[in-house]
Amino acid sequence: MKTITRKKFITTAALAAAGMPLGLSALEKVSSDPLTITNQNSARTPEKIKVSIFSKHLHWLNYTDMAALAAEMGFDGVDLTVRPDGHVLPENVTTDLPKAVAAVEKAGLKVYSIVTNIKQPDEKYAADILKAASALGIKYYRTAWFNYNKAINIPANLQTISNQLAGLAALNKQYHMHGAYQNHSGDLFGASVWDLWLALKDLDPELIGCQYDIRHATTEGADTWATSIQPLVPFIKTTNIKDFYWEKKDGKWQVKSVPLGEGMVDFKKYFEVIKQQGIGSPMSLHCEYELGGAQDGAKQLTISKQQFTNAVQKDLSTLRGWLKDHAL
Repeated sequence: MKTITRKKFITTAALAAAGMPLGLSALEKVSSDPLTITNQNSARTPEKIKVSIFSKHLHWLNYTDMAALAAEMGFDGVDLTVRPDGHVLPENVTTDLPKAVAAVEKAGLKVYSIVTNIKQPDEKYAADILKAASALGIKYYRTAWFNYNKAINIPANLQTISNQLAGLAALNKQYHMHGAYQNHSGDLFGASVWDLWLALKDLDPELIGCQYDIRHATTEGADTWATSIQPLVPFIKTTNIKDFYWEKKDGKWQVKSVPLGEGMVDFKKYFEVIKQQGIGSPMSLHCEYELGGAQDGAKQLTISKQQFTNAVQKDLSTLRGWLKDHAL
């Protein structure tokens, strides 16, 4: 059988499903993937997934105590907030990011990724953040979210955002970083996932892509996410994980965040897909249910440290069990 590249196979299938022409512009960016497949059932073996805690939940601790507690709870790393009101403020990144990373590494963990509020390559502190992170061996960062401009139509929005992402990709290339946009439910760009792929498809997945969020993907497409994730696979370099269910409150349906395994996300299917698609990227655990304010990045908690630790360790234990079951 003729050998084709994995990325070309995925992109071709997605384009065909969308009824789009199979032109070079959509395929040339994926044709250089050295990983090839010879049949539909072949898949690359993912790297062992490293699990970090989203440092937003530890804003009530300094660098040393944050790192110590993350290690005590059993994490592999810390997904560090480098944004306004984060653990590291953008204006202090040159001095404070090395301190934060040193504290994490001293505790035996690693900073695999950071979370930023970067939207444009020429905005204040964007280059400073990426330069500092790259110098410390950090490869991945999450961008800010983008809003749709309601004054123009969706195709025009997609072109504008694609250009914006291309600008970030150029900056990422300069600093050897990968920038990832998180798919987030609601009326934000990227909620449908297909719009994210359309904006990314002609860009280099080694420079710009998606931080895939199965909770938000399920919120927007409970039965379709396993299909819609496929064209995004080459662009997924980091992931995050959390759970939810819909509840009716005051006559309105709304999302309620809950501990892992207590909600609607089909994690069994998700990890089967992750394994099949060979996604072994760093993963960030998000605990967005009621957690004494830690879910929102509070600087002081209304629960005890032990209550916080017990809740997060329960989530991590559940997650470790799923990863073990799927040999990830």
